Amino acid sequence: MDEKDFALLHVLKECGNITHAADRLYLTQSALSKRIKAIERELGCDIVLRTRKGVRFTPAGELALAHTAQAAHELDLLRRELDAAQDTICGTLNAGFALNYSFMHLPQLLTEYHRRYPQVQLNIVTAKSRDLHAILQRNELDVAVLRGEFPWDGMQYLLSQERICAVCTHENEHTPLSELTYINHTTDIAHTALMTRWLHENNLAQTASRINVSDLMTCQELVKRGIGWALLPEVVLAGFDGCVRPCTFSNGEPFIRRMYIDCQKEAEQLPQVQALVDLIKEQYAHRSNAGVIGTAVSPATALSDLP
Repeated sequence: MDEKDFALLHVLKECGNITHAADRLYLTQSALSKRIKAIERELGCDIVLRTRKGVRFTPAGELALAHTAQAAHELDLLRRELDAAQDTICGTLNAGFALNYSFMHLPQLLTEYHRRYPQVQLNIVTAKSRDLHAILQRNELDVAVLRGEFPWDGMQYLLSQERICAVCTHENEHTPLSELTYINHTTDIAHTALMTRWLHENNLAQTASRINVSDLMTCQELVKRGIGWALLPEVVLAGFDGCVRPCTFSNGEPFIRRMYIDCQKEAEQLPQVQALVDLIKEQYAHRSNAGVIGTAVSPATALSDLP
């Protein structure tokens, strides 16, 4: 068996179907079946069972999966350590970015990173923070930029603390928020709890008219069009021409949302990983100094029914 066989077994397990696995591996079904038979002959046992619903791994197959996954991981670590011993920053970098960060900053970041380190192979994933956290925990990413609070025992940098603001158009700024449509966006459980707390403290939790959307950018666009009001982080408010008020809880604590860079322990010392972390912090600091983050939010205008 070799690394191609390790990957073949992993894909077959993911797909659970010969046809789909063959498509993923750019093989014919016949070629894939022959390779499975060859692996079984080499191991001296059956590793998959074919059923009407697809394929299932036998107990021996599950054992083979576990060992081949570990072998693939060890080979990857060997290559990375050899890369780290070289003077040139190269190797492979598996990185994940939260959707909102990706929308605002990722193209510029990757363009600059590739310009500086063209020999690094980049494997990039963009997803919601909670999904990236799950991928990171499965050790499928070296580093990830996440928004929100997620447990992590590896290296972690606090990248930013964004104020959460109540926003609406200037046309709606003198209308009590309780009389406007509240535009809510989907987020993680911890941030949802803080939003609910703020709404309760300001007697806005029972707003009759509500629209639920899945992302911040749609939420912001609906506010711009005068549909209603929303609770939005500063990261999406650069250039927003409307009524903006940073939120505070009843105990005087500011309503903030943090952004972190989380990194695997074993990947922390890899030059290509550290170079990405340094570049993210460098560009974020530059945007902050230039007034793009945080200070770009227009001066707060009192919303009618808030203290």
